[in-house]
Amino acid sequence: MVKKAELHVHLEGTATPALVKQLAARNGAELDPSTFKSDGEFAWTDFWDFLSCYDKAAAAIRSVDDYRLVTYDYLSRCAKEDTIYVEMFSSPDHAAECGISYAEHLEGIAAGIDDAFKDFGIIGRIIVTCVRHFGAERALEVAQKFVTTPHPYVVGFGMGGDEAQFTPEDFAPAFSLARQAGYRTTNHAGEFGGPESIRDTLDHLPISRLGHGVRAIEDSLLVEELADRKIPLELCPGSNISTGLYPSRGQHPFRRLLDAGCVVTLNSDDPPFFATSIGHEYAEAAKHYKLSGTDLKKITENALKASFCDGTLKEELLSKLNQ
Repeated sequence: MVKKAELHVHLEGTATPALVKQLAARNGAELDPSTFKSDGEFAWTDFWDFLSCYDKAAAAIRSVDDYRLVTYDYLSRCAKEDTIYVEMFSSPDHAAECGISYAEHLEGIAAGIDDAFKDFGIIGRIIVTCVRHFGAERALEVAQKFVTTPHPYVVGFGMGGDEAQFTPEDFAPAFSLARQAGYRTTNHAGEFGGPESIRDTLDHLPISRLGHGVRAIEDSLLVEELADRKIPLELCPGSNISTGLYPSRGQHPFRRLLDAGCVVTLNSDDPPFFATSIGHEYAEAAKHYKLSGTDLKKITENALKASFCDGTLKEELLSKLNQ
């Protein structure tokens, strides 16, 4: 089995319906019935409804130990699919809404990372994210906490949320603060926003990777630029199909971006919402894009080289991949 690495997964979005219900029960929290379908899976219809469902499910995470459990549960599932490294997006805004401080929420995630490493040998790291539709002021507040409260497992800064809200330029102060503190950054762009969302990100934010970036395919010059500059793309085919961006994996532009020379990686985004996992993404990519074991290994290598962890760990992981 090919060893795998993941760079684009939202921690709160990794909790399965069963785990969400377990956390709600132990916290005495009442879940909105509309969160689930009759078969128990998450219920949503389009991207914006997904964001709402995500928030309702994430509200079940209410303590430091909840964050530990969610992190451990996800990394343990990844380890069973031969994943050696995962960078998880954490959301201090979600934690704050439950009364958990920035430092406490990191403490919980770190405990889950430590427990998973001890039990499975998998390595996890954290990318702290702001939420685009919460606005630039909130983003700057998150960035300030990010730079003033360093943690050894926090390796980068990013932004998710609704691309239709605000512009990348609005978030330049937050991203610049993170970059000046020596961290690399990533931004969701070119998912529901078109190629212009990617161009605006490249023009105004000091990013090292692009979250999604898939709609670059609509602009051949942009694809060429991304390939020439070797800007890694955190591609999430299963997510893009579930949210209706593309009708099928066969029509997803993963293969075209790969053939154009872009640095591509495979990721699960919010796996239980999209009926996927990092292992499933690798298996489906192999089937639909005619990828060999060597091709898949190269995708893992792309992810490890594009990761935000320190150089020593990166070399260890690349050595592990090549064993």
